[in-house]
Amino acid sequence: MNRLAEAMSPYLRMHADNPIDWWEWGPEALAEAQASQRPILLSVGYAACHWCHVMAHESFSDAAVAAIVNPNFVAIKVDREERPDIDALYMKATQALTGSGGWPNTVFLTPDGRPFFAGTYYPPVPSGGMPSFTQVLEAIDAAWRERRDEADASASAITSHLADAFAPPAAEGDRLDVWAVLDEVSREFDPIHGGFGTAPKFPAPLLVDALLVKGEPGSLDVAQRTLDAMARGGIHDQVGGGFARYSVDAGWVVPHFEKMLYDNALLLGAYTRGWRRVPDHDPLLRAQFERAARGIVGWLERELRVPEGGFAASLDADSLDAHGRQHEGIYYCWTPELLADALGEEDGAWAAEVFHVTTSGTFEHGLSTLQLRGNPDATRLASVSDRLLAERQHRFAPARDDKVVAAWNGWAIDALVWAAEVFGEPGWLDLALGAAECVWRDHWDGRLHRSSLGGAASAVAGFAEDYGAVALGFARLAAARGDAEWLRRAELLLDQALELFGADDGGFFDAAADAEQLWARARDVSDNPTPSGTSALIAALRLVALLAERPDLEARANAAAATLVGILEQAPRFAGSALVDALVADEARTGLRPAVAVVVDDDPMGERARATWRMAPIGTAVLTGPGGTPGFAHHFDDRSEPDVYVCRGTTCFAPTSDLAELRTALWSRV
Repeated sequence: MNRLAEAMSPYLRMHADNPIDWWEWGPEALAEAQASQRPILLSVGYAACHWCHVMAHESFSDAAVAAIVNPNFVAIKVDREERPDIDALYMKATQALTGSGGWPNTVFLTPDGRPFFAGTYYPPVPSGGMPSFTQVLEAIDAAWRERRDEADASASAITSHLADAFAPPAAEGDRLDVWAVLDEVSREFDPIHGGFGTAPKFPAPLLVDALLVKGEPGSLDVAQRTLDAMARGGIHDQVGGGFARYSVDAGWVVPHFEKMLYDNALLLGAYTRGWRRVPDHDPLLRAQFERAARGIVGWLERELRVPEGGFAASLDADSLDAHGRQHEGIYYCWTPELLADALGEEDGAWAAEVFHVTTSGTFEHGLSTLQLRGNPDATRLASVSDRLLAERQHRFAPARDDKVVAAWNGWAIDALVWAAEVFGEPGWLDLALGAAECVWRDHWDGRLHRSSLGGAASAVAGFAEDYGAVALGFARLAAARGDAEWLRRAELLLDQALELFGADDGGFFDAAADAEQLWARARDVSDNPTPSGTSALIAALRLVALLAERPDLEARANAAAATLVGILEQAPRFAGSALVDALVADEARTGLRPAVAVVVDDDPMGERARATWRMAPIGTAVLTGPGGTPGFAHHFDDRSEPDVYVCRGTTCFAPTSDLAELRTALWSRV
């Protein structure tokens, strides 16, 4: 066993029995590199990464490879999910050097940590014009010994070139027309298969949210067709719920099978908010969105919830077949014969037709992913799905990365609150509360920690996205439950975040000012695929500003939003969360101002609360509690009658429980 046996990251522990003498990233490893003047072999990956496992099996487990690495390099393994700051810096270097990137990310560094050569996956033998990993190692070792000055000069040039790469792009115009920007993004919509762009195709829940906020018929059509296509596709686990990370094809047929908490948290929010915008005359589409949302929650509770109450990071793409061999996606795929064995001939044939399971297969080796065709009987579909899930649980399940990531749990808390209120599921609110208690108990000790495992926090401090996402989740939970303690905690997180991450231009860095000083300080304002740290903090600042009546936080959010105009002009498809914020803030176009809707009711899941959550525009803070509830500024003052009180700034509407009057108050232009 090498040093990784004691790591907090399950991904690092996967490499504990490699013959390579791995180090964790830290001062000890860097000191060893400086003392020995050996170059650093940096390998960055994550637990659910298929090609990371392939390279680990082919190369990192090979004693011959270790015989080259150990005497000539200081080998450092990094979990990108635990150290997104390191991942961001060295991925930027790989992209600059090669024109592309991905994981595993393989980077060679000078002893002081500057990159001079990079790539991603390397095969064990030369293949397709790609050198073998052994050839790369030998070439780098020779270059370091014989032409070290060239490597050092290359590293200096690369870091100098990238020094400004983390600054937000400058705005080009005087005023951003956010509707026109979203129209431009919509032109990348795939009208045949739904979604944006071509293969590989990723879910785009943040863009979908932006389209839902815009709300005119064209944008709603794009959003709804995208959500429907994904819900029907192989990227959606039709049996167990939840979505894979992306589709390798344009038609959503074959996914890259790993399932990530962050994707599913954001998709739960998108399907919930998408459900609200489906007209009453389309009950089939509404049922489709609700099925997807309920499937995600069921999967979260059944397969990702850890004993501490939070949610694990991911499920692997690979699992064992009946013969003990690893295969990508084997856990999720079927043949007509397997369906018949599980369901009987009649239901098996019906399932094969409904899920498009063919004799030739839609995946590989005659296997098919499950895709939902047509509009089958909902009762029969639910029964068949439950039986297939029960049968599938006899298979070897994919491995789970049990690490609890603060930011991802924050997004899950926020989405679960939304879904609980919209669909009237108090048990989902309990799931959100359990995750919030886990994060607060296990990740907070006066500073927020990035991750935990088995209730123990890692030493890695939280990043901007952690503070923003957790504060957002806490504030949303506080509002739904009328529990001001969670609002106090959200304020505490944000007040600390402003000190730790604030930049001179009003925006935010991703890593704290007192964090480890690398060759650059990461600051990525694009979404990839989660909201950027800046956008996460903006969303939390705006919600807490409304709930706590803190105009200073609203002003801070406005200053940070101004730093995102450049990314919205230049790459809006990769800034969906910034688009949502810009649309909500575009009073000149919408006439709407962010509102607080106070539901005076003892039942946080009562009819008034549910109606308000279902109708309120995104950007509205829905606050539920009995009259006189303390800790929410003046929102509950002098409000004792069971009603809904809607205020936009200094304009308040008459309290009402009438649905038509409530909709008018929520959507009135003031």
